Amino acid sequence: MHFVKAKGILSSQNGMNLYRGCSHGCIYCDSRSRCYHMEHAFEDIEVKENAIELLEHALKHKRKKCMIGTGAMTDPYIPLELELEHARKALTLIYEYGFGVTVHTKSDRVLRDLDLLRNINEKTKCVVQMTLTTYDEELCRKIEPNVSTTAERFAALMKLRDAGIPTVVWLSPILPFINDTQENISGILNLCAEAGVYGVINFGMGLTLREGNREYFYKQLDCLFPGLKERYIKSYGNRYEIDSPNSAALLKVFHQTCAQKGIVHDNDEIFRYLHTFEEKGEGRQMSFWD
Repeated sequence: MHFVKAKGILSSQNGMNLYRGCSHGCIYCDSRSRCYHMEHAFEDIEVKENAIELLEHALKHKRKKCMIGTGAMTDPYIPLELELEHARKALTLIYEYGFGVTVHTKSDRVLRDLDLLRNINEKTKCVVQMTLTTYDEELCRKIEPNVSTTAERFAALMKLRDAGIPTVVWLSPILPFINDTQENISGILNLCAEAGVYGVINFGMGLTLREGNREYFYKQLDCLFPGLKERYIKSYGNRYEIDSPNSAALLKVFHQTCAQKGIVHDNDEIFRYLHTFEEKGEGRQMSFWD
């Protein structure tokens, strides 16, 4: 880990990354792509030492309340968070200043802050987003080696449900020839239904590969699935968007199952929900974009 002084913390759309880099080790991670100009080893976590100070300044000077997001590029609940508590300090400020929040993670460490998440949700709105990739625990440990397993994430979703905190699941990525099966899609959606998730986001049955993450992904395929890299190269070359050969059938299963189980599965509708700030008990809503 290393420390830097950041110039700002909130993006134009009120998202923030408290860290840069990640130690989860997911084999498909797009954040490794060179287009993001990370000038240090991905596992060497960059800590924005003045992040909390910057956040408080930004919240103090916001003209209107809104939803604050975190977790777009780096999971806020990497192991280092247990030591530094940046996410917890940020949530404390968000609560104190009366903003809403949406947290995107793959870790059940989010439960450490259940008290704050509940307090924010009682006052405004708090949504936890959780990525689920594979229903198979053994496969999960291979492709997402240093993070909570699917079963652990599901248990976290259940606890969030019981605490009255709404959740959204990202069903992604779907890796051709690895987890692109009807059994996998149905298994994950059954978990989502049981956990009472609000919606499931899916951008297609595939993944993206570009310079930086492609090389890492192929290296991991050589280690974990010998011979599969050659199949990818033969099937997709250097394409950015990698779709499963089963894409159409899997999308049909996805939309039909979500409809049957009452899970919102329109991405635009889910993002509107995530971006809409609410003040509980006052009958008011304010768009994230205001």
